[in-house]
Amino acid sequence: MGVNLKGRNFLTLKDYSSEEIEYLVDLAIDLKEKKKKGIFERHLEHKNVALIFEKPSTRTRCSFTVGCIDEGAHPEYLGKNDIQLGHKETVEDTARVLGRMFDGIEFRGFSQDTVEKLAKYSGVPVWNGLTDEDHPTQVLADFMTIKEKFGKISGIKFVFIGDGRNNMANALMIGCSKMGIHFVIAAPKSLWPEEKLVEECKAFAQKSGAKIEITDDPKAAVKDADVIYTDVWVSMGEEDKSAERVALLKPYQVNKELFDATGKAGTIFMHCLPAVRDYEVTNDIIEGPMSVVFDEAENRMHTIKAVMVATLGD
Repeated sequence: MGVNLKGRNFLTLKDYSSEEIEYLVDLAIDLKEKKKKGIFERHLEHKNVALIFEKPSTRTRCSFTVGCIDEGAHPEYLGKNDIQLGHKETVEDTARVLGRMFDGIEFRGFSQDTVEKLAKYSGVPVWNGLTDEDHPTQVLADFMTIKEKFGKISGIKFVFIGDGRNNMANALMIGCSKMGIHFVIAAPKSLWPEEKLVEECKAFAQKSGAKIEITDDPKAAVKDADVIYTDVWVSMGEEDKSAERVALLKPYQVNKELFDATGKAGTIFMHCLPAVRDYEVTNDIIEGPMSVVFDEAENRMHTIKAVMVATLGD
């Protein structure tokens, strides 16, 4: 029996099996090929989609908007000043109202609890466009890019360098643990992920054949890496810690010296963007032949479209 995700929420990859994740990646690859050929099957014809943004966005907003329009849906952007989410109106009541008017809801904001309440009370599929804890749509795009470059997802070595307790490190650890990937975080010990999440991911890894490692030695971490991935050193809402964080993470910059420490050819560089050049990554790396960051950015659109088509499409 084929994979059927109709009516499902997309809040975290914890909720998805490896088969379901692979299905979404393959669907995204198919939709990408069709778009390039000018084929639009309009799986979301006459659907209305609410796009709730507490945090600003380039890739997520554009991906959901273009994905909706390509598939025949109407996207409605609701910024933090457009609705009364959690202020004059509870999240639960907002969810009930939006669920009566829209066929699907995307949320990008601060609290994972908010997106989970929207899913619980709206009665329509809800998609997590980013929270402080997780970023599952980004990981789907990363996996799609990896499959395009290596022909597979499982069995590779994937190293995340930098802030090991931010939402990208969390989301990647969850996704890699589901997909049989050797996943390594290299970060200062003060920025290691929560032990509870590490143990949860190790349990997923036992089923998938993945391996999870955490170290504070970046050069040892990247030996034989297929993927080196980083993210900004200062996340949204943490700007007051900028100087402290930069000093702490300077030894974790992705540069030529770090790439040389892989000891192999063909390692690719990934970043979810936006990047602060010459901080977490040097300009020669992000602009070099090893960089796939703009393939990754484009694939946000195709994978987000795949999530909407799979969970909402006709």
